[in-house]
Amino acid sequence: MKFLILLLFVILFNNCSLNKDSQYWTVDAVKKKNNQIKLSEILKKADDITTMTPSEYEIYIDDYTKKSKYPDISK
Repeated sequence: MKFLILLLFVILFNNCSLNKDSQYWTVDAVKKKNNQIKLSEILKKADDITTMTPSEYEIYIDDYTKKSKYPDISK
């Protein structure tokens, strides 16, 4: 009987996902969606970066570096 219960727990916990990209981890998804909305507004101003606020510029640069083809040397 103990073996059956142990097997049940193993099967149950084996199906749990700790992947942050999962739809069940909504805290980061909400933050990510807010950043995407801000980024779309910032990209409208991208023609003239001098009109951006420092926080907008930081979001713009972070997105730009994520899309770059250069390797990440901070690892």
